[in-house]
Amino acid sequence: MKFILITLLAAVLSLKDSPQTLVNLNVLNIKANKGIIQVLIFKSQDGFPEDIDKAVKSLSIPVKNFSASVVIEDLSPGKYAVSLFHDEDGDGKLKKNSVGLPIERYGFSNNPTLFFGPPSFSKCAFSVGSSPVLIEISLK
Repeated sequence: MKFILITLLAAVLSLKDSPQTLVNLNVLNIKANKGIIQVLIFKSQDGFPEDIDKAVKSLSIPVKNFSASVVIEDLSPGKYAVSLFHDEDGDGKLKKNSVGLPIERYGFSNNPTLFFGPPSFSKCAFSVGSSPVLIEISLK
């Protein structure tokens, strides 16, 4: 029994000390000084770019002075991809036209060139390791 308690305590302490890196996220090219930036962070292709239930993190960043940024402190090392949009009316939904194209401005980590449809997870993926990471996403 004593061995089990020591093992459990060691496991809990190792989880507490797991390395985490700061990710600085800046949103660029904001055209309207209102609303919020809705952010989804994914750790795999599953659900990317818009299934909130499969995102590892969901954030809402207020727009102030045509600017939006946040420091994310609780991501463990690994590969991630970010999708976001400028929710000007604050309804929590990306507005699309009748053929499904976004009306509100949006963006992805790595600012990939877009053709038909959203980019893949791999085109947007970035690594989180032991050093701070700067992600700048320009709205389209």
